[in-house]
Amino acid sequence: MEDSEIIDLYWERAEVAISETAKKYSRYCYSISFNILHDKQDAEECVNDTYLNAWNAIPPKRPNCLATYLGKITRNLSLDKFKKYIAQKRGHGQMKISLSELDDVLPSTTGVEQAIDEKELVKLLDKFLEGLPKQKRIMFVQRYWYLMPIKIIAEHLSISESHVKSALHRIRKELKSHFEREGVML
Repeated sequence: MEDSEIIDLYWERAEVAISETAKKYSRYCYSISFNILHDKQDAEECVNDTYLNAWNAIPPKRPNCLATYLGKITRNLSLDKFKKYIAQKRGHGQMKISLSELDDVLPSTTGVEQAIDEKELVKLLDKFLEGLPKQKRIMFVQRYWYLMPIKIIAEHLSISESHVKSALHRIRKELKSHFEREGVML
């Protein structure tokens, strides 16, 4: 079933929308969640919560790309669950490792300033990613959006883990330079 048909089912409030969503996107959503949580049961719970959130949000929302919309919901739910684990000192997974790699690249701010800065950072990051070759862009997004382990990225791209590590290191250095050129205080 096409995404537009699935979205129409949500708008019609037809419960089959959820089963069609699960049929088409369960593996995609599960892989996002599992890469963050590394726990089968928690990942499955986040995927089910994704369907509920989509049900509650559509309508009034009408996503342009259902996969991206569901992926974002899944990722946010999984990150929230991961943060709860961290608070309970039971956390594990790729998030802490992946985000620590960006510590020297991303500025730290708080409050209102943070909300404004985040929008500007997103624009700068988009501009930076558009300028990267396709393979490097894929590596970056898989590592820092989907929080994939380096080993899996290497397998997906049919290259060595050391190649992925060194490429990501160079990309982070380029990103830091890009931010500095654009006046972002790190």
